[in-house]
Amino acid sequence: MKQSQLRTLIVSGLVLTAMATVAPAHARDKNPGAALGSAKGDRQDQQLTVETKVRTTIEGSPKSAKTGTLTPANSNWDPPACWYEPAYSPKQIEATVKAIRSFKAFSIGDLVGGIFDSYFKEGHPYKNYNLDKQGEGQFWAAAVDEKRKDEPEAQACDRMPFWVPKGDPPEEPLAVSPRVLAEYAYGQIPVPDTEIKMAPKGETKVNLPTWVWLDKAKFKKISVTASLPGTGLSATTTAEPVSLRLDPGSSDAETYPSSGECQIGDDGRIGAPRTKGTPADTDPPCGVRYLRSSTDSPYELGATITWRVTWKSTTEPGGTLPPGEFGATQDVVVREIQSVNR
Repeated sequence: MKQSQLRTLIVSGLVLTAMATVAPAHARDKNPGAALGSAKGDRQDQQLTVETKVRTTIEGSPKSAKTGTLTPANSNWDPPACWYEPAYSPKQIEATVKAIRSFKAFSIGDLVGGIFDSYFKEGHPYKNYNLDKQGEGQFWAAAVDEKRKDEPEAQACDRMPFWVPKGDPPEEPLAVSPRVLAEYAYGQIPVPDTEIKMAPKGETKVNLPTWVWLDKAKFKKISVTASLPGTGLSATTTAEPVSLRLDPGSSDAETYPSSGECQIGDDGRIGAPRTKGTPADTDPPCGVRYLRSSTDSPYELGATITWRVTWKSTTEPGGTLPPGEFGATQDVVVREIQSVNR
């Protein structure tokens, strides 16, 4: 292990332990405005971060053992992997830096504490941790979506904690807001596994249509509400299935409809089951017809649902977010129709 890597590990461990030792100080702080800060923090490249206090609730969660998250149909957009939220009172920042300084091994505590003191205490840009402003605002710090902490986008919030007076909107695009909460909720929506139903199931014949449909009881709209306790900020993001896109997994195939996009019907169903007695060559409202047998291996029939996504909050009008997609593949064996010679 390189010396620089070892030093980073040591510093990270010191700061994590220091954060834990600050927790009792939070409980003793009698200023109501100071109770919002989180004692569980982290250090990334000499930046103080905070464990998010954002909480989510789900409505309409699918009764499915398998769920996934939406992939934005617009590849140029993703939910935020990090943001800034109220985290530390002046007293909490002071206690945190003092706790870091208390670690003397390799002089790392003084080294990191000196960096933070220069920023929070010595006027670069704050003086004496802003203790004279206790109760008048908070230091906002970076928080990271735990599911995306290893992605490059999680490093976008690289500011040290910054002061925001009470009642003032932060001058920071990634500061938590109803819009940011709505976008965060987008990435938390548990959509059901896209398991289609087929007739015939699993094995079909060349030139005969395979009917495809979705269980309408399973694919319903799902809402996730993200809120930040103590701030009055919340937003609800709702995803609703609108269509199913089929990919036969072979160029020797045709889809129904020809576009491969099966729209949701007025009854909430996508596609329709093939009823008993339906002639084998009847065209389905949603399905596929293979023109060549699968000789060496089954075809992988791809089924991707597109979800329309909207959001709302009590403080902003809301609107739409990029449509989301979630899909899966299923094996389909296609055999030649055997003729009977007399």
